[in-house]
Amino acid sequence: MIPHFISPFNMPELINKNIPRHIAIIMDGNGRWAKNRKLTRTQGHWEGAKRVEELVAVAQAMDIKVLTLYTFSTENWRRPKAEVSVLMKMFANVLDKKIKKLKANNVRFRMIGRKESIPDFVFRRLKAVMDETKDNTGLIMNLAFNYGSRQEIVDAVQSIARAVRDGQIGLDAITEATVSQALYTRDLPDPDLLIRTSGEKRISNFLLWQLSYAELYFTEVLWPDFGEDEFRKAVADYQQRDRRFGKVGNAR
Repeated sequence: MIPHFISPFNMPELINKNIPRHIAIIMDGNGRWAKNRKLTRTQGHWEGAKRVEELVAVAQAMDIKVLTLYTFSTENWRRPKAEVSVLMKMFANVLDKKIKKLKANNVRFRMIGRKESIPDFVFRRLKAVMDETKDNTGLIMNLAFNYGSRQEIVDAVQSIARAVRDGQIGLDAITEATVSQALYTRDLPDPDLLIRTSGEKRISNFLLWQLSYAELYFTEVLWPDFGEDEFRKAVADYQQRDRRFGKVGNAR
C-alpha cells in the first residue's frame, strides 16, 4: 500500500515551538484492517509495520525526542499460538532488516518490558539493535514489548522494598521521584501525548503511572491507515490543548 501523498495545502498547521517531547502510541486495528479487506491478520500486521517506519521518520523530522510504541503486551500471549508465532518471526525479520537504517539515521532503539517469555531468537535481535544504536543521539524509538504497566509497577515496588530492606533508603524518603526512577522508563520524560488508533478509548495497561498528565488522542483510523497526515492531525490537536497539570487556568 502506497502512503497517501500529503501536499502542503492539506497538512494541519503545526506550531514549531510546541512539539511534544514524548509521544506514546497504542497501535490498534491491524486485524480489523485486514478483515475489512479480506486479507489475513498477518498481512494486517505487515502493513502496520510499514507505518512504524514511516512515523519514525516523521517524528525525527518534527524533532520529537521519544516515540514509545505499544508493540506486544503481556496479555498478547493469550492470542492463538499460530498468530503469536508469526508475530515473533515478523519482529525478528523486521529487526534484522532495519538495524543498519536505524543506526545510520541516528535513532536510538530501546525496549521496555520483561525479557522473560520472549523467545531467545527475538530477544537476541532486540539486544543487538539496542547495542548497535546505544550511542546514537537522535530520536529514541522505545518499544514496549512483553510489556504490562501493572507488572512494571509491581517490579518497581519490589525494587524499592528491597532497597528499604537493605538500608539503602529510608521509608520516609520514598517520593514520586523514587517510584519514577524504579520504573522501566526511569531515564525518559513522561509522555506528553498518547495516541490510540481504531476507535477504542482505553489505556489497556499501558504506562499507567507515566500517563498521569498526558493529553489523550483517540481516532477511529485503523493503525495501517495511520500515516503522516493522521499523525500531524494528532500533534496539531495536542497543540490546541491547555495543559494545566492540575493548576487553575483560563478556560479556552
